Amino acid sequence: MRRGFALVVACALPLALVACGSNTTPGAMSGSEAQQLNDAAMMLDANSMDANAATIVDDNTQDNSE
Repeated sequence: MRRGFALVVACALPLALVACGSNTTPGAMSGSEAQQLNDAAMMLDANSMDANAATIVDDNTQDNSE
C-alpha cells in the first residue's frame, strides 16, 4: 500500500511543479503582439468599405420599350 502511495506522489509532484511554472503558454501572445494585432485590425477597418453603401449597376439590361 505504501508503494502505491509513493508512486502516486512521485507522479503528482512533477505535475504540480509544472503547473507552478512560467506563465507563458504555447500560443499565448505578449502585450506588444496584442497591440500590433489591434493596430492591424484598425487599419483593415479603416480601409474596408460599407457593404450597405455598395450598389450593383447592371449595364447589360435590355430596354424592350422600342
